[in-house]
Amino acid sequence: MRSSNPVLKDKVFQGPFAAGERMTMNGTIAKTGLLLLLAVVTGSWTWNRFAEAAADGNLQAAMAAVSPFLWGGLLVGFALAMVSSFAPRWSGITAPLYAIAEGFALGGISAFMELRFPGIVLQAIMLTVGVLAAMLLLYRTGVIKVTDKFRMGVVAATGGIMLLYLVDIGLRAFTSIQIPFIHESGAMGIGFSLLVVGLAALNLVLDFDMIERGAAQGAPKYMEWFGAFALMVTLVWLYMEILRLLSKARR
Repeated sequence: MRSSNPVLKDKVFQGPFAAGERMTMNGTIAKTGLLLLLAVVTGSWTWNRFAEAAADGNLQAAMAAVSPFLWGGLLVGFALAMVSSFAPRWSGITAPLYAIAEGFALGGISAFMELRFPGIVLQAIMLTVGVLAAMLLLYRTGVIKVTDKFRMGVVAATGGIMLLYLVDIGLRAFTSIQIPFIHESGAMGIGFSLLVVGLAALNLVLDFDMIERGAAQGAPKYMEWFGAFALMVTLVWLYMEILRLLSKARR
């Protein structure tokens, strides 16, 4: 059991477990839907705040209005992700709070992108939901089978992408250098984003497999919240990469 999702660790689902109600795949999916709903609600609030502040065309004022929620959501979300990773038993509380915090952050980012590229957010949301549904269908019908080679390939590729992003962040923070194809809107940049979106989609399959294996091992009911939280981590990454891809195509 292995996933490239940093919060889905195999030891989390290893027994022995105390007697009681067990987690299920369907229960995890239902809780994922609830987390997505919470993120949409808080994201809509930040979005509306940005839109009201930007109504007079003052983009700087609009960014100032949502910056506390954007950065606060990112920081709080990161802290809650760490707590959830090390204390899965608390995920019934931390997972909804994580979704709320990420909603605030994504709402601000999405509103800014929508101002630059009208219609892009609806497209990104529809594509994210569509990819989630497609990957779940392909996994449940057995079209995509998670073998050891498949798992190792996705994990290795995801690790390479994350390392590349970290190098880019370091270069941009301390120098004027940036890795061009990560940000450029040419054919190479769009191709790179397509690759990353595809990789994020394949990570959903690994997440489904890990959760199903956990259910098969008799993981307790609260692990449904942890599994839903882990799926949210991948979905947030997928949404941001789709948003990046669409913005490159618009440019």
